[in-house]
Amino acid sequence: MSVAQGALAASFFISGDTFKIAANSLTGKGMSIYGMVDVTRRGKLVPVTVTGVRTAKIDALCLSVLFPIPVLGPYTMRLTGGDHGRPARARNLFFDVSTLRASETDVNNLDIGVAAGSLTSGEVSPGDRGSKFFDPNSIAMQSTSITLDNLRVNAVAASLGSLNLPGSKLSLRSGAQECF
Repeated sequence: MSVAQGALAASFFISGDTFKIAANSLTGKGMSIYGMVDVTRRGKLVPVTVTGVRTAKIDALCLSVLFPIPVLGPYTMRLTGGDHGRPARARNLFFDVSTLRASETDVNNLDIGVAAGSLTSGEVSPGDRGSKFFDPNSIAMQSTSITLDNLRVNAVAASLGSLNLPGSKLSLRSGAQECF
């Protein structure tokens, strides 16, 4: 599966629900982390930590969304791929995160305390730069490269400029069968 290259919509309302992203490993170049506020369609403000990566290689990607279907109960939508020696590749990847965990993290050339509007190794999501909730003077972090092993993310939004996902599989399963 390939997603067309280019920028996604500059901004969008989030649902406010979380979903899960897991990977055996994510290796990326140009990492950024900064605080932001997302907005639900009903106007609720949701604070998030935006984690961005310019280019990433992702081994064994799994994305799951748990949602209720009236009368039938909960169902899980899962998107998987990028395993068996054929990793997924992404550009301009941004996760709006409530929690991010990894069993091992390797970071190179880490800068902590950079002004969010002055990031050079990593980037600010294009949709955030023009938001009234983006403060270019707020604290941010950046690094030239990062590797996260056994990645587990609870997110409220994600955007990618492009995604190549070899061996992709999309499924809908009855019950709670999330990635983790």
